[in-house]
Parts: sequence; structure tokens; C-alpha cells
Amino acid sequence: MLTSKQRAILRKHAQSLDVVFQVGKGEIDEALVKSAAECLAARELIKMRVLENSPYSPREAAEILAEKTGADCVQVIGSKFVLYLQKKKDSKYADLLRK
Repeated sequence: MLTSKQRAILRKHAQSLDVVFQVGKGEIDEALVKSAAECLAARELIKMRVLENSPYSPREAAEILAEKTGADCVQVIGSKFVLYLQKKKDSKYADLLRK
């Protein structure tokens, strides 16, 4: 669980990120969950988008993916959301979040 200060730090770093995945009209299936989990393991912080034709709202999609990947939802704004999952080793955000 992230504190509000930790969320603020991660939101700052997420501003410059590009969207890596889109949730479309299909269900959030195992392939999307697996891809998002692999991306989180590599990058720690990812930005995703929910398309207008999706059956999910951005908040719903963020909560589902966060739960299935074990990540924390940093922010949901408009059609985009940001997920964070700290690496076990060599985390580039760990020192920032300890302050």
C-alpha cells in the first residue's frame, strides 16, 4: 500500500511515460495480465489506457489488473491509469519512496 507522498513521487515520474498497453473491447484475459506483469517486472511503473469501446471503466480496469498482477494503482486520470510494482532487486524507485 502506497502513501500519498509515495503516490505523488510516482505520479511525477509517470508523467513522461508512454502508454504501453491498451484495454479494448475484449475482456481482460490472461494474456493481457501476463503481458502487464512481465512489463511491470521489467519497468516497475507502467501507463495503460482504456479505449472508449471497452466494457470497463478506467478505474475498474486498473483495479482488476492491479489485483491480478499484485501491483499498486498509482493514479487513474481520464482514460489512462498507472500501475507500480517494486522490483525485488535493483529498484530505481525504492530509494525515492523511502524518504
